[in-house]
Amino acid sequence: MRFTKMHGLGNDYLYVYGEVPANIAALSQKLSDRHFGAGSDGMIYIAPSAVADFKMRIFNADGSEAMMCGNGIRCVGKYVYDKGYTDKTRLTVETLSGIKTLSLLVTAGKVRQVTVDMGSAVVSADRKLDLPAASVICTPVSVGNPHAVQFVDDAEHAPLAEIGPQIEHHTAFPGGVNAEFAQLTAPNTLRMRVWERGSGVTMACGTGACATAAAAVNKGLCDFDRPVFVQLDGGTLEIAVGREYRITMTGPAETVYEGETDVC
Repeated sequence: MRFTKMHGLGNDYLYVYGEVPANIAALSQKLSDRHFGAGSDGMIYIAPSAVADFKMRIFNADGSEAMMCGNGIRCVGKYVYDKGYTDKTRLTVETLSGIKTLSLLVTAGKVRQVTVDMGSAVVSADRKLDLPAASVICTPVSVGNPHAVQFVDDAEHAPLAEIGPQIEHHTAFPGGVNAEFAQLTAPNTLRMRVWERGSGVTMACGTGACATAAAAVNKGLCDFDRPVFVQLDGGTLEIAVGREYRITMTGPAETVYEGETDVC
């Protein structure tokens, strides 16, 4: 099996063009292992779609399937263009959370940056979660997948590994949830760190950045219709939140290496 390792701000996946195998859960667990596998936050499969230009399926490092991945879909755009599966610079991708539209920025024949129309976010009322470690207030946000955004005084030192899994598996979120820890550091600028459902602490989360920007705008911390810069461990994403909470995300996509494995 041939794969391409790619990342968006350090949120890395193994990309395969083809149909998803029956043993995908075990395969994703094995190949994602950073000591005994290729090392990644999971695997993403790309294939033709009956309703869009392409479809993507996302599998986390624990083998579970994700509905959407913001960093991952930018890399899908780069993958299909750079490898010649399309010559379009505006294309659609089918995901479990709906069809997303991508605009590709091409430089010297390669995609360097991608803007994604993420659709509309749904921001819910704050919830208090009683955890073993503490009680926290979070803002539930859906951007096609679920997020619990918590605003803190110091995102840099937030207890991701301690509180993150407790939020992920809290009974308030029966299907699990991504947990974001965010801090307003300057006008329309957020520092955000994340515990991702099924993957743990990651360098970046595109949907998490979108959810955090939407929650910040909802609370009046950031402005509608202006770029919100979300600074993640792996770099910065530019998020715009429209009046109807329609979100666009702009950020880089990078290829790390091409690989081949007899594990399949």
